[in-house]
Amino acid sequence: MNTANITTSVRSGVHPSLRWRVADITVTVVIAVASGVVFWAVDLIYQPVASVFQVVPGLSSLLDGLYYFAGPLAILIVRKPGAALFAELIAAFVEAMMGSQWGGMGTLIPGLVQGLGAELAFLFFAYRVWNIGTAMLSGALAGLGGVLISWPLFHAGAAASYMVVTFICSIISGMILSGALMWYLCRAIAATGAIERLGAGRAMRGQNA
Repeated sequence: MNTANITTSVRSGVHPSLRWRVADITVTVVIAVASGVVFWAVDLIYQPVASVFQVVPGLSSLLDGLYYFAGPLAILIVRKPGAALFAELIAAFVEAMMGSQWGGMGTLIPGLVQGLGAELAFLFFAYRVWNIGTAMLSGALAGLGGVLISWPLFHAGAAASYMVVTFICSIISGMILSGALMWYLCRAIAATGAIERLGAGRAMRGQNA
C-alpha cells in the first residue's frame, strides 16, 4: 500500500468527526435503499448469467461483488463508523421485502455478515485511512464474509474444490466490484460537488485546496 496515499488520506481528515449527523443518516439510507433495489434486480438475472460461468464450478461467484457494494460505497461517502454495516443491512432488508430469491433470512443474515466484513477494513485503521487500498480491503472482507455465511446456508456438502474456487472468486469480486469500483464511483460523485458536505466531499475539497 502506497505510503503517500495513506498520508494524503489521513491528512484529508486528520481528526474527522465520527459523530453522525442527519445528512449522514439520510445519505446512507438513500444509498442503501438504491442498493437494495439493485440487489433485487441482480436476483432476476443472477442464475441465467451464472450458468454461463459454470464451465468451472464456483466461477459464478465472480458476480457476487454485485451484492457487496452497499457497505463500501456508503462508508466511503459518509465516512462514519457503522456506515457499511448500516447500509448493507438496510439494502438486504429492501431486497428481502421486494422478494429476494434467497429468502428472508437467507438475505438478511448474509447482509449482516457482509456489512461487518466491509466495516472491519476501516475499523482496522481507526477510520483514518480512506484510499483505494482500504476500499479494496473492505470489498474483499465483504466477499469473505459473504462466502463464509453462504457456505452453511447454500453450499452445505459442496465439494472442496468448488468451495475453494468460490472463496477465491467471491473475494476477488468483492475487491474489484465492491472495492475499487466503488472507490472510483465515490470520487466521481465527490467531483460533482453533490456530496461536498459529507466526509468524502470535504476530503476532496481539502486535497484540492
